[in-house]
Amino acid sequence: MRDAVYDGACHCKALAFRYSTAISPSGWSVRACQCRFCRMHDAHSTSDANGTLQFTAHQPAALQRYRFALKTADFLLCRQCGVYIGAVIDDGEGRFGIINTHALKNTPTDIAQVRPISYDDENVRARISRRQRKWTPLTVTSC
Repeated sequence: MRDAVYDGACHCKALAFRYSTAISPSGWSVRACQCRFCRMHDAHSTSDANGTLQFTAHQPAALQRYRFALKTADFLLCRQCGVYIGAVIDDGEGRFGIINTHALKNTPTDIAQVRPISYDDENVRARISRRQRKWTPLTVTSC
């Protein structure tokens, strides 16, 4: 199957992303992390290790990076409208990211069921390793 492209943005469109994947939405792994940040933002995250992802800050001053807990990733929020669009990790060897499916411009009607998940038992090494294996490689990005 050829990669399909999914565009997303925050509410005011200051921040955006383009997610490409060969996986149909019904086969996406959509995760609802149970940490406080993700629950408060009602984040539903997905990624594809074989896809590509690009984040764009149309208004760079609107980009707010937030790190918490183990401080291994930057969570991308809009300073203007408050929407969480995704997260990125730069491990020195590569950059990877996830998207918040709630920020998709057109949410697919056949998107997979969300499953709650907890990463509380991971240490820094395990968390980075999981993200390297499962998150989507970033292409050139302005975020």
